[in-house]
Amino acid sequence: MKRSVIKSFASFLGFVFFVSGCSKDGLSKSSLPGVKVDSVYVWLDNMQHTNGLLLSSEGGRYVSTYDNALAALTFISYGDFDKAEKIFNFFEGKLEEEFFQHPGGFAQMRTIDGVPVENRPHRWLGDNAWLLIALNNYHHLANNQKYQKLTNALTNWILSLQDSDGGLWGGYDANGKKISKIAEGNMDAFNAIPGYTAFHQKLLAHFKTVRWDRRDKLLIAWVENPRYKYALDLHSWGYCLFEDYPLAILNKANRFLTTQTSTKTQKQVTGYCFDEDRDAVWFEGTGQMAVAWTKAKKERKARKYLQEMEKNLIPSPGFAGAYALPYVSNPGTSYGGEELWSGADTNPAVAATVWYLFGMLRFDPLELGYSKQIPEADKFWRK
Repeated sequence: MKRSVIKSFASFLGFVFFVSGCSKDGLSKSSLPGVKVDSVYVWLDNMQHTNGLLLSSEGGRYVSTYDNALAALTFISYGDFDKAEKIFNFFEGKLEEEFFQHPGGFAQMRTIDGVPVENRPHRWLGDNAWLLIALNNYHHLANNQKYQKLTNALTNWILSLQDSDGGLWGGYDANGKKISKIAEGNMDAFNAIPGYTAFHQKLLAHFKTVRWDRRDKLLIAWVENPRYKYALDLHSWGYCLFEDYPLAILNKANRFLTTQTSTKTQKQVTGYCFDEDRDAVWFEGTGQMAVAWTKAKKERKARKYLQEMEKNLIPSPGFAGAYALPYVSNPGTSYGGEELWSGADTNPAVAATVWYLFGMLRFDPLELGYSKQIPEADKFWRK
């Protein structure tokens, strides 16, 4: 997923990136012939409200901390630091009245006026970790430490969640009860906390003991439910998180591949589902896989899935000339649960759109965490 100068792949892919601007570290803004990449970014830009926040979907009701961290990362990747700063300013302004209130952490969901849903925040590890990842990228690319107080607060709270077995509790529910240890959130935290410390070593030991399937050589998402023990994002994020992680992990994600008819465009779209039900193309996850394939230097694979996502780009109902992606291609389920919410396949959504942009921009938000110099003895995936 990371930042690098966009090169021409015309010699072997038959297309050329057209560069329209570069950030300090060489990340290029680009578009492909016939692809409205800039118009997709325009949609995200228009979604930002005056208080800095973005609703998770156009016409939706709620604001997600994770989605706003992703939006900040996209603004950063374009060099639009002021837009990212508006998001960080909002959260910095909530430190005293929200974050520092027991049991700590920012709410996962809130309304557009900034108030946690029902005034009873669920404080999820993963959302807070992604906000820290966004801040790490901002400080690196903007070359300042403007939000050090916010960064320190998030770091200390994440560290406080580590249990005696090395795993991290998933945060706290609305009643202040600890949320169970969730693999994705633990992986987010591994990347968000800089360097390689005892914290990281203990967390890797937890992955090895609790989450690693020695037979299939895969991380387990749901220990208690064998039917849904694997999740797509553990494949893509795992490959982007861990040094020397085997390429076979990405190929094993084929278990999630599906072809569905798009509700909005009526085109056949091929991509990755959340789980092995394979009843919908999950665009956020498909974009994550495109970023992972890029890291693996499998450009044809990355381009293939970005092209599939492009089949489902839809015009914004509210912003003329802007395009975005809905959460999924068609109605479906997630991990054997009930059908996804109304509008999941029709309303433009931040997470799906952002991961498409990351793929097109060749921007990996997890790249800063690559150089952890993990000791060979701690690499459970190499055993």
